[in-house]
Amino acid sequence: MTVRVAVDALGGDRGPDEVIVGAVEASEAGVRPILFGPGELDPHGLDLVAAAQEISMEEKPAEAVRAKPDSSLVAACRAVGEGRAEAVVSAGNTGAMLAACLLELRRLPGVMRPAIAVPIPAIRGRPSVLIDSGANADARPEHLLQFAYMGAIFAEEILGISRPSVRLLSIGEEPEKGNQLTLEAHELLAGSDLRFDGNAESRDLLSGAADVVVCDGFTGNIALKLMEGTIKSVLNALREEITRTRRGRAGGLLIRGAARGLRDRLDPDTYGGAYLLGLNGIAVIAHGNSSAHAIANAIELAARGVEHNVVGRLAERLPDRRNAVLTSARSQPDSRQEE
Repeated sequence: MTVRVAVDALGGDRGPDEVIVGAVEASEAGVRPILFGPGELDPHGLDLVAAAQEISMEEKPAEAVRAKPDSSLVAACRAVGEGRAEAVVSAGNTGAMLAACLLELRRLPGVMRPAIAVPIPAIRGRPSVLIDSGANADARPEHLLQFAYMGAIFAEEILGISRPSVRLLSIGEEPEKGNQLTLEAHELLAGSDLRFDGNAESRDLLSGAADVVVCDGFTGNIALKLMEGTIKSVLNALREEITRTRRGRAGGLLIRGAARGLRDRLDPDTYGGAYLLGLNGIAVIAHGNSSAHAIANAIELAARGVEHNVVGRLAERLPDRRNAVLTSARSQPDSRQEE
């Protein structure tokens, strides 16, 4: 069966034309994108569902979702909730995407908070998963433990990693390093049945620190954007340095193949987006500045989540974990009851 992916045509900084070109590219790979946007758009042969309202990046997420139920972003999420599509992709307002998904898709039973799982490329070897990368600016230790379970299932189902290793992002590898959140989360993770290998430092993220690196969304989003910005700056500086002199251009010809391979491995467009895990449906958040190729990759990433039954696997394995998580957390002196 061809996977139907609802695509927010108005999401993204580059405008709907870029999104549509990406959707066409994904359709050529066997996915069925369904575009949501103004009726006057040229869908280039793809299905188009009219949705004239738009949620901008500057709007307050929850207010915008309530005020604009017929926006392209909300309508695309609703299509998944109503069974007219199996997954949704948007490069628009991340907070609005989270709010719309919570409204239209709902959380899976047992999930305390959804989390953003981003595949992180490695200099060498297989990629890892950073979770949470921005859905929850504030989190509690029991949330981080559940994020770790969701990340491990993601690594198994999407990246094909058997019994993935898990580490906690902190300011030092020693168990006693970190703030109160990481100290308490470390204790919970160490007592779980996950393959927990202790703390990891941010300097090791691109070196394959672990198959799954868990943190709160505030820390994860800062780490993610710092990595992406650094990669982009270094690659651009290298390109400028090579082309600056005749000798540099000659040397650049010799390393062109290797440089292209490194760029492709580290380019965020390779995956195109991140899963919002813990929902009763597949949702992928693409980069705001996504190119057409990145949009295509995000749509294909969403389709793979459907094909690998990520939602079903999470539903099977997480509910029993919730009681264990809360029981463990409540046994901690400083833990608080779930809201």
